[in-house]
Amino acid sequence: MFEDQLQAVQELLDSDEEFRVLHAQHQALKNKIAEVGPLNYVDYTVERMKKEKLLIKDRMATILQRHTQDRI
Repeated sequence: MFEDQLQAVQELLDSDEEFRVLHAQHQALKNKIAEVGPLNYVDYTVERMKKEKLLIKDRMATILQRHTQDRI
């Protein structure tokens, strides 16, 4: 996640509480989804977790973009 902006991500993890919470939520969902593994059927709970994970990632991307623009 955000591999091309690792330094900015680390700065935000160190300095921004909202980003830190979102990052932890994203990682927790990522781990839960990985535990389930590939399914032969559509599992509503997994699909909901994936959507939530993407929404969190979008919020993190917004914070990251704001952070990197502030540095310019």
